[in-house]
Amino acid sequence: MEERYSKAETLALRRKHIGPSCKVFFAKDPLKIVRAQGQYMFDEKGEKYLDCINNVAHVGHSHPYVIKAATKQMELLNTNSRFLHDNLVQYAQRLTATLPEKLSVCYFVNSGSEANDLALRLARQYHGHQDVITLENAYHGHVTSLIDISPYKFNQLGKDSKKEFVHVAPSPDIYRGKYREDHPDPASAYAAEVKKIIEETQKNGRKIAAFIAESMQSCGGQVIPPVGYFQKVAEYVRAVGGVFIADEVQVGFGRVGKHFWAFQLQGEDFVPDIVTMGKPIGNGHPMSCVVSTREIAESFGASGMEYFNTFGGNPVSCAIGLAVLEVIEQEDLQGNATRVGNYLLELLAEQKEKHPLVGDIRGVGLFVGVDLVKDQQKRTPATAEALHLIYKLKEHQILLSADGPHRNILKFKPPMCFTMEDAKHVVETIDALLTEIEEATGMKTENNASANAQYQTKTIEGNSQSEGANESISHMNGAACRQENGLYSKKCSLPSETIRT
Repeated sequence: MEERYSKAETLALRRKHIGPSCKVFFAKDPLKIVRAQGQYMFDEKGEKYLDCINNVAHVGHSHPYVIKAATKQMELLNTNSRFLHDNLVQYAQRLTATLPEKLSVCYFVNSGSEANDLALRLARQYHGHQDVITLENAYHGHVTSLIDISPYKFNQLGKDSKKEFVHVAPSPDIYRGKYREDHPDPASAYAAEVKKIIEETQKNGRKIAAFIAESMQSCGGQVIPPVGYFQKVAEYVRAVGGVFIADEVQVGFGRVGKHFWAFQLQGEDFVPDIVTMGKPIGNGHPMSCVVSTREIAESFGASGMEYFNTFGGNPVSCAIGLAVLEVIEQEDLQGNATRVGNYLLELLAEQKEKHPLVGDIRGVGLFVGVDLVKDQQKRTPATAEALHLIYKLKEHQILLSADGPHRNILKFKPPMCFTMEDAKHVVETIDALLTEIEEATGMKTENNASANAQYQTKTIEGNSQSEGANESISHMNGAACRQENGLYSKKCSLPSETIRT
């Protein structure tokens, strides 16, 4: 396909007409992507890149079944949800069937940010409370209401940027957090921190509207909460009239393998009050959803203010949403996430045994983080090395991101059609590149043996292996992740920008 502009012209026009805060991947040499198929992206020269980071193209880039569904409906009608249409109710029925029974009422919107913003409105209307508890390093969206509850963003604005109605709880990170893998009950310990916040806010005359958390923190560093944490937090929050919002924008729709939703990793006894979803829901089409209980929905309706969204729940979006659900089922993409994810974790575990730069491997299904460290015992983040590795992988036509508070986590969240061959290829390339870095920096691979004796591979399971954790919630001593830009130097200190994915 002939391009209208050269890469240089495209870049120049972007700099002229697009806001400077809108960043690109690989700023030193950005990619110009002109098409994509499955788990591959192609640049203007026809070069093929393996996409390991695109959880938006959930069932694969340019999936023909999804495209056909969109095109067919677009040829007939696209209008707003004030008109009756079967696509809306059919999709709502199909979507809620994947959730626990009490989560039965849908509000369709257009992005994860819109979904989380609406979830806050629902929570605040429910009992008239205003305050929100969020987690360290959390990111929930780009609109003002969500920047306010996203430490990942508002901390960049300075120490006085946190609003008085926002309360930040420790991230339930058992690798770098306050309570680590050697704690007898980290779930209870981290939940107790939330309880302390609630007690303190009550003393100050404030009232909690909601606790919000990604079911597994993505920007916060691929953090997998210890099993039982959400149950205890929900108990404390509900006791004071608040609700539990599970943000599934990054990790929903079968990415974790056995379960359709990541919050289900906590066990069958946990059900959030509100669930938000986005990114993978439309395989690249802009759509999202908030699902709540009937009680919360009726409270929101009782305010007297109509809720209307011009594009939310339109027939084309719903047709696409239905097609995505059908592809997940027909192509057994949940099963693929389990099989390939487990294989990827096994391959990466071998790298942890081999390379002193690898501090932790953690993940579930096709949501996996590799925590790079300068020292395995001190767990010193290897930020420069991680960013250097990302750029070297790009040279090998593999797209991966580095994320987390320290930007030292290699972050895997590929399209769900990712294969075992893809996993093997990526890990073999990482192996070779880590060897190069370790040789350049003088890190001794033989020293890894003693470190591994102290920090052994751990697997966290939902309940039992047979019940809930075949998807292999793996924590080989782990926690943290976020995005690009920077090249490695021996001195290892690189200021680099981050890009949310």
